[in-house]
Amino acid sequence: MKKSSDLSRLLGYAGGRRVLTYLSWVLSAVSALVALVPFWYIWRILKEVLETPDFAAAIHIVPWGWRAVGFAVLSVLLYIAGLMCSHLAAFRIATNLRLALTEHIARLPLGQIQVSGSGKLRRTIADTAGAAETFLAHQLPDQYRAMATVAGLLVLLLAFDWRLGLLSLLPVALGFACMSTMTGKSMQEKMTEYQNALADMSNQAVEYVRGIPVVKTFGQTVFSFKKFKDTIDNYQRWTIAYTKQLRGPMTAYTLAVNSVFVFLIVGGFWLSGKGVTAALLLDLLFYIIITPVISLTLSKLMLMSENTMLVTDALKRMDAVLTAPALSRPEQPQSPKDSAVTFDHVTFSYDGTKNALEDISLTIGAGETAALVGPSGGGKSTLASLAARFFDPTSGTVSIGGVNVKDMDPGQLMNTVSFVLQNSRLIKASILDNVRLGRPDASETQVMAAL
Repeated sequence: MKKSSDLSRLLGYAGGRRVLTYLSWVLSAVSALVALVPFWYIWRILKEVLETPDFAAAIHIVPWGWRAVGFAVLSVLLYIAGLMCSHLAAFRIATNLRLALTEHIARLPLGQIQVSGSGKLRRTIADTAGAAETFLAHQLPDQYRAMATVAGLLVLLLAFDWRLGLLSLLPVALGFACMSTMTGKSMQEKMTEYQNALADMSNQAVEYVRGIPVVKTFGQTVFSFKKFKDTIDNYQRWTIAYTKQLRGPMTAYTLAVNSVFVFLIVGGFWLSGKGVTAALLLDLLFYIIITPVISLTLSKLMLMSENTMLVTDALKRMDAVLTAPALSRPEQPQSPKDSAVTFDHVTFSYDGTKNALEDISLTIGAGETAALVGPSGGGKSTLASLAARFFDPTSGTVSIGGVNVKDMDPGQLMNTVSFVLQNSRLIKASILDNVRLGRPDASETQVMAAL
């Protein structure tokens, strides 16, 4: 997925605030160019000091100093205005992303949600919105600011003394060479692995915390912690190995971008072979002052590359949720005539490779009671899940009262089939509201009677 495609998709959620995103880029770029103006005034102040023997005669130092301060303040104000625009748009996009994901998840079969894991789904929603907000509110304005800074720096570096300018660009080239070893397709794959490890750990953490009451009730040992611990150990192994892999390139990059002074000092000695002139000293001082901006800009560009990969990975995970087929709704819903449940040659597979159920046929008449008995993993819960339409069978049909559950309105199906999950779930609300989930319009008296 290309960056431009990611950006266009994100802006599709901006609504009427899309223009604010574009405005933030312009303001950030202009602020970067304005931020370079004080360096020109600093050069003029140095020039006057070096060329004027009588310091008292250097009458332009104060006004030029105040102009430098004025342009610096103006640059900050323009940058703040750009960030305000980008944040207003980013917050709208993050909100709409959360709404799109939660609305689609609400339409998914309950079985699909159980298979995915609430921890992973919650992390997908939070990470997608968070990555998009960071990308649009901070990274894109900073990216255009960095691009404008690079363009302005190239002009300044080559305008005063092209020889010193080229020497200043040598560590930049070395830094980019080191950076290229840490980016690209392999880095994107590593970022996916990293996010997978985090998602697994998050999911297991949520499931373990929810299962603590069961662990305490049945006096489980530390082995109940094993799955969670395995995900932590896997994350630890991956992180340490990846950090060691990047240790060399990162050290070389840091050394390269911060070695510009070495190149300038060597260049200064080389150019002063025939004697030091005021002009050479002036240019050398100017380059020493302005070149730290180069390393700062390069570091920002490297972080931008990483954040872009985070956005790409987050959107892929969002797509995995949004492309999951929602529970189909019949155009003309049918109502069951009674509560008889029929399985007609039902086959079902969770992963498309191994069947959990195969060619099951049975009928439970209205008013009858049936118990499914068998070993763990034998398909008892799966069979019951198909009756509640947590999943749709791979082949065959499941009917209630002579009506295929696919032809029933999902709301009516939930009113027809009652179930108690093996793993209980409560929403973050009062016990009264949790009980009312089965009948939202129930009075408090009815709820107390049911309890």
